[in-house]
Order: sequence, then C-alpha cells, then structure tokens
Amino acid sequence: MPIRDPISDYSTIPGVSDELIDASGAVRPSWRPFVDHISRLTPEDLSRRFARGDQYLRDAGVFFRQYDPSGPSERDWPLSHMPVVLHDSEFSEIADGLKQRAELLEAVVADLYGPARLVADGHLPAALVAENPEWLRPLIGVQPRSGHFLHYLAFDLGRGPDGNWWVLGDRTQAPSGLGFALENRVATRRVFSDFFADANIHRLASFFRTFRGALLGLRGDADGRVAILTPGLLNDVYYEHAYIARYLGFMLLEGEDLTVERGQVMVRTVAGLKPVSVLWRRLDAAYADPLELNDTSRLGTPGLVGAVRQGNVSLVNALGSGVLQTRAFLAFLPRICQALRGESLRLPNIATWWCGHDAERAHVRSQFERMSIGPAFSTRPLFEADEPIVAGGQTIDPGALDDAAFAALGRGMVGQEAVKLSTTPVFVDGRLMPRPMSLRVFMVRTETGWEVMHGGYARIGRSVDATAIALQQGGSVADVWIHSDNRVDRDTTLTPPDQTFTRSQPGILPSRSADNLYWMGRYVERAEGVMRLLRAYHIRTLENPRADAPLVRTIADQLELLEIDPAVGVPDGLRNTLDSAVVSASRVRDRFSVDGWAALEDLKDTADSLSASLASGPAISGDEVAEAMGILLRKISGFYGLVHENMYRFMGWRFLSTGRALERAMAMTSILARFADPAAPEGSMDLAVEVGDSVISHRRRYSVSTNRDTVIDLLALDAKNPRSVLYQLEVVKDLVAELPGSEINGQLSDLSRAILKVHTAVTVLRPGDLDTDRLLSLWGEIADVSNTVTGSYFK
Repeated sequence: MPIRDPISDYSTIPGVSDELIDASGAVRPSWRPFVDHISRLTPEDLSRRFARGDQYLRDAGVFFRQYDPSGPSERDWPLSHMPVVLHDSEFSEIADGLKQRAELLEAVVADLYGPARLVADGHLPAALVAENPEWLRPLIGVQPRSGHFLHYLAFDLGRGPDGNWWVLGDRTQAPSGLGFALENRVATRRVFSDFFADANIHRLASFFRTFRGALLGLRGDADGRVAILTPGLLNDVYYEHAYIARYLGFMLLEGEDLTVERGQVMVRTVAGLKPVSVLWRRLDAAYADPLELNDTSRLGTPGLVGAVRQGNVSLVNALGSGVLQTRAFLAFLPRICQALRGESLRLPNIATWWCGHDAERAHVRSQFERMSIGPAFSTRPLFEADEPIVAGGQTIDPGALDDAAFAALGRGMVGQEAVKLSTTPVFVDGRLMPRPMSLRVFMVRTETGWEVMHGGYARIGRSVDATAIALQQGGSVADVWIHSDNRVDRDTTLTPPDQTFTRSQPGILPSRSADNLYWMGRYVERAEGVMRLLRAYHIRTLENPRADAPLVRTIADQLELLEIDPAVGVPDGLRNTLDSAVVSASRVRDRFSVDGWAALEDLKDTADSLSASLASGPAISGDEVAEAMGILLRKISGFYGLVHENMYRFMGWRFLSTGRALERAMAMTSILARFADPAAPEGSMDLAVEVGDSVISHRRRYSVSTNRDTVIDLLALDAKNPRSVLYQLEVVKDLVAELPGSEINGQLSDLSRAILKVHTAVTVLRPGDLDTDRLLSLWGEIADVSNTVTGSYFK
C-alpha cells in the first residue's frame, strides 16, 4: 500500500523559510511532481530504493575522512536521499548574481596583488590585508600566465527567513565538493530512476565537459599537460580528488611527484621528467612551495612560486587567491562593488562586521538596533576558513556592545549575524522532517565568461536546531535538482558526433603511481601465497594433530619466515599484507576501476570478518581455517580476474604485473628451497605441488608419483606452467622490454640485463642442477632484479 500523503504531517518552522512549502503553506510547484511520485510508493519500496543508492555509494568506495579524538576514520558517505529542488528561473537569478560576484572577486584579487588601490582609497583596511596569512607577499606583482587569478569558484548560499538567498561564504582557495556533487547525482538517480528519466531536471554532464575543456584551454599548446595537485591520501576529501581525476582523465599528483627544472614544472614519470603546464590546485596555497611560502610544508614542491613568476605554469586557482575567503571581506564587498562596478551586489552577503576599528564598532551597534530577527551575534577568528554559520556561537546583547565588550572580542575577530537558514525535507524514520540546509554552487571560467553548474551540493543539518551543517559535525548531503518547465537536453560528456575522431596516446605514468602499482601487485601475490600455505598447514593438522609432526613443523617454519602465526585463524600478518595492498591501491585510486577497487576492499573486509568470526568462537579448528582460506583464495582470484581482463595494457598494468610476477617467482623459489630439499620430511614434495596449485598438471605431465625431479621441473623450469619460476621470469622479461628506457642507444638497460641474465641462467638448467643452495642463490638474484626495478623507475 502506498504511503499516505508524505507532507500531511510535515511541519515547517515558524519564522524560517522552507524549500518544500512556500509562505502560503502550499507545496512549491517545482516540488509537486516529485511529491506526487513518492506519495505513490510504499514504505518498503522507499526502503529498497534508499538501500540501492547506499549500495552504489559503498560499491563505488565513496567516503569522507572524519577526524575525532580517537583519530581519523573513513565514514560512509551520508547521503540524504531526498534531493533539494529549485526552479530554473530562480536558479538563473542566483547564477546571474554569482557571475557578477565572480567578476568582482577577480577585480579585488587582481588589485591586492597589483596596484593596491582598494587599500589606498580606503575601501579595505590595510591591516585586514597586511596581517592576513593568505595574502602571500612573494606573489605581489606576479600576473598569472592565463591573465586571470580565478578559474574555478564555489559559493555557499543560504535562504534567509525573508525567502531571499544570501552568500554565506566565497570559496576561492581550493573549493571541494564538485566530485561529490556528481556522485550525489548518480546515487540519487538510482534511487528515483523512474522519475528522473522523464523529469525536466538539468543534467550535470555539460558542465563537466566545459570544465575539462576550460582546463585544457589553459595549456597554451596541445602538448601541455593538466594535472590535479592533491595533499595526498590523508586529506579528508581525497576520494573526491581521485574520483574527479579519473572522471576527467587528468593526472592526480602529489607535491613529491613534481620538481622544477629551469623554471619549468616537471612531473617525475617512469619515462623521465615531463613538463606540466596546468595544475588544478587542491591544497592550500601556503603549503604549495616550502621554498618561498610555508617552509614546514611537506606537501608542496620547492620552486613552484618561481615557475609561476616566470609564467611557465597556470594554477587553478592562482596562488594567493585564498585571501578572498577572509570572513571580514564580506563586510566590505558591497561598497567595493559600488566603487569598482557602480552597482549593488545582486546577491547580498550574510550581514557581517569587522570588529577592527571604531567606525566598524559603531556600524555594528547601529545594525543591531535595527535588527528584526533577534540579537544573535556570532564571533569567530578573522582568518579562520570554516563552514558557514547556522546559529550563533557567541550571543551578545546589543546593549552590551560597549568598548569593553569589543575589547573582549579582541582585534582580529569578525562578527556575523546568525542566519536562520531555510529548511528542506529529509526522511527520518519514514517521515519527512525539515532540516536546515545550505547550498554550494560551482562555477568555471570559459573563453566566453563564467558558466554555472545547474545543480549543486546541499549540506543538511542533522537536527532542526543544528548549530552546524558540516559533515565533520554530523551533517548530511543531498543532490540539487534544477527543474525546468521545458524539456532539458540529455547531455553527456561524450565527444559530439560532428567532431573528428582521434585516438590520443595513453597518459604518462608518474613514478609514485608506478611504485604503488608495483607494490600492490607484490602484496596481493604475497597474500595469496600465505593463504595457500595456511590452508595446507591446517589440512595437515587435521590429518596429524601433533604440532611437532615433521611436515607440520616445517610448514610452520616457512610461515614464521613470512612473520605469520599459524595458530591464529586469520593471522595479523596476512591482514596487514592485505592492508598494505589497499593502501597502495588507495594512492592510485584515479587509476582503478570501481569494480577493481570494490573487489580489493571486499577481499580485505572478508579477511577481517573471518578473523573476527574465528576469534569469537570456540577453539579454532583446522577445517574452519582451511575453509576460510578457500573463501579468501576465491575472492583474490576474482580480483586478479578483474585486473587481467579489464585493466588497460599500458604502463600501470605492466608495473603491477611485474611486481606480481617477481613476488610469485621469489615465493616459489623459497618454497622449493625448503620443501624440495632432500632432507625435507615425508610429504613435502606433494605439499609444494599443492601450494603451487599444480596438482592436476603434475598428474597429467608425469607418470610417476612426485619426486624431486618432477617437482623442480614443474614448479621451477616448466615455461608453460604459470606457477613456475621460469614462466614468471619470462613474463618479467617481456614486460621489461616494453618499459621506457629498456634500451639506451641500442644497448640494454641495467634492468634488461639483470632480468635477461637470470632468465637465461634458469632456462638452461636441468632439475638436477637446482639444488637447495642454487635455489637460495636464485632467490637473491630475483630480489636483485626487484631492487633494480626500484632504482630504475621509483627513485
């Protein structure tokens, strides 16, 4: 049975504007079709739909990093499944106001790093600029190569009690949320796919196509490269950096990936240094160059300011543009707009006062005397970059605003009227409830002017009286639908059919990315080897429960060599290896498919779950652990299958495959050295074949039972057995031949020589030649090849 009218008991808050219900108590026209749609759904259907959207976000690996006293942790993306709906006529007015504001901010920042007339003419207090940590003196007089300081902006907006929109904050430093806005849209479309398909909701694809084109247009020439500069894995919105890099096809770089050579920004790649001409900066400017800015930074690139000064790189946005986010600037923008443009701001600011001098103090008093929405006055540090204010932090009675009160506030504080933001409907326990909401809108500069994304990123408070709407403080997020009365274009990011098709070369591979892919291959392969040994160990304990049985003891010794405790169901050493694989994969999220990432995460989660399950039960039995290892082996095979079948055969795949092949060759050499040793206990030969997953192959290849010659032949010298040492060496030799620099002026590189030498030596061997000492020596030779890979490409 459909749910009853979803708004029958939806209660708006007196004195607060609501996005769903207008001032007369009626449903806003843009919401009516959607409200009618959800009123026809049963509670069970809604629950299934919400679960579908949440499952997509989990499968895609969408998360945010929350910081609390116990340390940072990854949290599920808190999507509010109800979108925020606005009519495009209202949104067009917002867009026009933001375009005016963007041009004003461009003029302000150009003046602050140029003639400084705003300070000289008294439109901005000198102290507000000179004492501002975001006003970067090394950039004074430096004009951006593109001719503009600002290329990508975001604005936080709120609707006040009078129904009008206010600007709560300008985001010019390194605005976040663009990638999350896209993920919100994908998830919400899955929840309401049947409605969205025929609804006149503006699509987001055209904005992202325009955004990509705008960044490519800053290159200067067709050979230039665009990259996204991220603070790295521990940043709270790192997922978004990786997601948007993958979506737009740009390199994702960290400061250590870059160097400056003769004033040119270069990225360290496996093919040597390559120039970068555009950096979309996702870290604060002060950390971008420890040489001229914050000398404690470990996130930036020394010399980057020099490259900017010489006009060799474009930054989005320009270094120093974060000064515009200063909270107190809001107090001066209205009169600056009049001075520079001869017009009023189309979108007003939240009422803001700078508590820095007598004139401003008098202005605060007069404003409070005329205030009609209550004497709420919030104060925060002047240069703090924080979320928009929802309700006052410190509340001051207007009558108490004497000089002593201002002195208590202290210089360097900014006062803002506490705005009661509009509410939007959110499902809580099956009912629609109002929650405070702010809107983040995104803009990009194009050759013809600013373009606004027809949509956005709504942040929602967790309760009616929430004092903050930030994710870090329990807020949620929602998609923003811009509804039109007319049919909208079904746009995509695909190349228009009237454009000539060209196949571009695959992108270059930064050395750090190659390093992480290589080690991810090694860690996953290492984990598989441990799983096979653990399964073999526990099967043997079922056959012979004595821990001191010779073969059981020998397997335990091999596991101890790998720092694995076989007495534990799913040992920490195995889980740590999987954790290392996930960390390596996390640093190259932009190069991983959603399915590949989901498979690796599922493998890790399954290992953790099995560990907890075995630890909570009675005494661990061998058959339970053997079964657990079987489950993990099937999952790890699924991950390998996705990599083998779907990953593009370019540099990244080659390094991942090289790491996996070298790890397998070394592991098999170590297994043979222990279990094919003439002194090994009875059953060791069969165990080596079992751990090498070659039982059927051995039965078909040899008419005799296992002996040392057959085992060495099959697992070390058979070039057709994918588990053999020789097979893996051939794989590595072929992969190395395709790497940059494998030949230098017609001569083999050090790496090519090293792998050829080992491969040739093994090729001419016979089973009798590979005694235990030679196997151990071979292990060291393969390890030397791995070290040569590191020295050749990762240093």
